[in-house]
Amino acid sequence: MFDRLREDIASVFERDPAARTRFEVLTTYPGLHAVLVHRLTHWLWLRKLKWLARVLSNVARLFTGIEIHPGADLGRRLFIDHGMGVVIGETAVIGDDCTLYHGVTLGGTSWQKGKRHPSLGRDVVVGAGAKVLGPIVIGDGARIGSNAVVVKTVPPGATVVGIPGRVIECERDAERRRRADTAARIGFDAYGATLDAPDPVANAINRMLDHIHHMDQRLEAMSRALEARGIMEHFDHDADLDGGVIDSPAALGGSDGQPGAPTPRTSSRTPGP
Repeated sequence: MFDRLREDIASVFERDPAARTRFEVLTTYPGLHAVLVHRLTHWLWLRKLKWLARVLSNVARLFTGIEIHPGADLGRRLFIDHGMGVVIGETAVIGDDCTLYHGVTLGGTSWQKGKRHPSLGRDVVVGAGAKVLGPIVIGDGARIGSNAVVVKTVPPGATVVGIPGRVIECERDAERRRRADTAARIGFDAYGATLDAPDPVANAINRMLDHIHHMDQRLEAMSRALEARGIMEHFDHDADLDGGVIDSPAALGGSDGQPGAPTPRTSSRTPGP
């Protein structure tokens, strides 16, 4: 028992830079208190003392703000940081070395008896406010982004963000460089082309950059084919697109107030009388 306690305290120091002393961790960390009480309630639950287990679980929730059902199976060195609002359901399984932040729910999606809650592998991190719902499996080393809603199984090592949760796949370096080059050429600061913004919006932007690159390749081939047949000279890509602007329909309207046809112009051109 004391070995497990020492492991739990050591895991707090490994994952929380705010931790200062063992005494402080033991006396002021509600996540640690909730885990310790759960070990007792889980022991009672397995020995059919379910009413007493539920009562002690409710007392722990009152003092810690963390609700862990006595039937849940928790691994070693689980760290619940801050902890307020964490809910772990009856049939949830959590592997060793996992980390949960405040507002996390490991919940069910069915009223049927049996396995209703998720199973987390080893070294899984679930961000603040994330909801992991249903009898799904979260693979070892997976990362669940804050406020994500995960309802499908997650492979090991993957990162999930968004509502509903989407798996972020690692991209090849060549693809990343190509997207960055395309974004730079069209004058767009594409955060989706960087490594520090893996989210569904970034993924959509990356797909747009892929499409632009594909269209550029086709136009390049057409231009060279026309030049080879003497129809027109080969064109080069515009080096800078920032100078091009399009007047709004209101600015182009006539005396009757109706908008006219928008006509592109460059910012260096002086409007006529």
